[in-house]
Amino acid sequence: MAPKIFIDGEHGTTGLQIRTRMADRRDVELLSIPEAERRNAAMREDMLNSADIAILCLPDDASKEAVKMVAGNNNVRVIDTSTAFRIHPDWAYGFAEMDSNQGNKIKAARFVANPGCYPTGAIGVIRPLRAAGILPTDYPVTVNAVSGYTGGGKQMIAQMENPDHPDAITAPHFLYGLPLTHKHVPEMTTHGLLERAPIFSPSVGRFPQGMIVQVPLHLGDLAEGATLESIHAALVEHYAGQDIVQVVSLDESRALPRVNAVELAGKDTMKLFVFGTPGGAQVNLVALLDNLGKGASGAAVQNMDLMLSA
Repeated sequence: MAPKIFIDGEHGTTGLQIRTRMADRRDVELLSIPEAERRNAAMREDMLNSADIAILCLPDDASKEAVKMVAGNNNVRVIDTSTAFRIHPDWAYGFAEMDSNQGNKIKAARFVANPGCYPTGAIGVIRPLRAAGILPTDYPVTVNAVSGYTGGGKQMIAQMENPDHPDAITAPHFLYGLPLTHKHVPEMTTHGLLERAPIFSPSVGRFPQGMIVQVPLHLGDLAEGATLESIHAALVEHYAGQDIVQVVSLDESRALPRVNAVELAGKDTMKLFVFGTPGGAQVNLVALLDNLGKGASGAAVQNMDLMLSA
């Protein structure tokens, strides 16, 4: 019998993309609530408790409510895509490539917290350097990023695409999270193994899907002897044998005139680059991904597959 999967919030941006990725799969059975019944609490609770894996694509409070609905049913495993449980000690963090044993933790977990899109890129470049002892735990990390506007969900999609929206956004690019208290900062700090919270400056561009995350570093403030080449080597070693995260070669990176934010739109992979002048004093670590791919829906499906392989 095929395992039953229920996407709670399947009509939202992340849920729709998960459903699209699973549309042609015959190895799982998708449970579904008609959109007209999505507020039917009894039907929702029944679906949640009938699933082998429930994927929650909901706001934080609604996710917490859904988890309570299945708390006593050990037959139901949960993947949550909200920020509610990403630093909770009882939840496995759903970034399988984060370290060598993370995939096994996800595989064995009952509760998995899907990473945020920005943190996937930031942690993707920070964590290997912390593991290698190159990046000090108290380094003043800064993270600068731009995302496609679908990361803001249906509300922002309407603001960007509908000029008649009462709060339409006409800017081609804008900064937000200006008080430096973005909800992803605790996640970056915890899973980046940092003592100091990074300064995170997020922005949105007028393109639906895609993302660039940048972490610039001063080599003189890293471990003694750190170079552009040693940082690149640490990333290559960390992701050896992975097929989802690709570390772009230094030669290829040096030949690039630019990095295109939408290059991986529609894909569930991530590319990492190390830019800088050989022998120079600074490097810029760059992660390229789809905010709804490896940054959300693609990661959820990847985590589901890991859990089903247990």
